[in-house]
Amino acid sequence: MRAVLGLRKKVAERLGRMIDWRITHPLEGSRLYRLYGSVDEHERQVRDLRESRDDLARRLADLERRFGDVAKSQRWSAVELERIIPQIAGQESQLESLREKLVAVPAAERPEIEESRSLIEEIRREHSQIRVRLTAVAQYEDRLRKLEDRGA
Repeated sequence: MRAVLGLRKKVAERLGRMIDWRITHPLEGSRLYRLYGSVDEHERQVRDLRESRDDLARRLADLERRFGDVAKSQRWSAVELERIIPQIAGQESQLESLREKLVAVPAAERPEIEESRSLIEEIRREHSQIRVRLTAVAQYEDRLRKLEDRGA
């Protein structure tokens, strides 16, 4: 009886090893062989997807950091713009009142006229510089808004 049990155990082990070998080394063209190929392909795709996901996560973190910097700059610009708008409005009203006074000026002598003209030219130049600065601020605000729109 022992001999039969020993033989049975040996046959079971050999059959198990044969089955394991066939699973590990399937014959070309068999269904198992094709499944191994598709599993390898799926593993490669999963690996590629993980790499893509990690790359996208890094890029997203960078964009979030950069967006925070842009938002901070935009808030600062908005505060500065709100701060200088009343000053610019005051200067424009002063310029307008000067313009009105100059129109109503009676005839003067030649040196006074030259001095008045140089003063007017200086005022116009400063007014032009203020407009250029305001245009630059408006363009900067527009760029920030576009960046925010793209980031959102």
